[in-house]
Amino acid sequence: MKAHWDERYNSEDFAYGENPNVFLTETLPQFTPGKALFAAEGEGRNAVFAAGLGWEVSAFDLSEFGKTKAEKLATKNKVSIDYTVGDIQTLKYDANSFDALVLIYAHFPASIKSSCHHQLITYLKPGGLVIFEAFSKNHLKHNRSNPKVGGPKDMDQLYSIEEIKKDFKDFEIIELIETEVELSEGNFHIGLGSVIRFIARKEQNSLFSRF
Repeated sequence: MKAHWDERYNSEDFAYGENPNVFLTETLPQFTPGKALFAAEGEGRNAVFAAGLGWEVSAFDLSEFGKTKAEKLATKNKVSIDYTVGDIQTLKYDANSFDALVLIYAHFPASIKSSCHHQLITYLKPGGLVIFEAFSKNHLKHNRSNPKVGGPKDMDQLYSIEEIKKDFKDFEIIELIETEVELSEGNFHIGLGSVIRFIARKEQNSLFSRF
């Protein structure tokens, strides 16, 4: 996985563009800025956007090239982000320390997908938000007809509403939908795709908040 993302991010162009994800731009400004964690953040377009809104931003990804470009983008936009390179299973953040958890196209390997979500939830404060957009299982047909739209080719890496409900069961759902969107994000998200969009708040008495 690391080699794949190093190859994708090791170029002058930003693989998914410099502009933030549309769903994030529509969602994040509705909430009061605090501390936010951006998972699998790549080249930093979404983290930089959040920092520009006044959020204190931490981010992580597997790729050193992603970090370099994220920091370059942050400098260009005159903001700062705390970016760590490493595997999610070895990274450590303080429990209950973030006001928002942002997962934008964070497609983890199928064998650890749920455990990654559970680990990330422990970093979120009770009452904290999760903002999520990723490809649904119905996206595979779009990828087959138009490879430029991107996304995993492994069905088990894609998401369903049922999986999201299960992984984030101790959350108050604000929005949870599957929808088709026309993507125009850099060179690798171009065309019609099927996505899950999810906004939720961690319940105050969540079991995860005790870890």
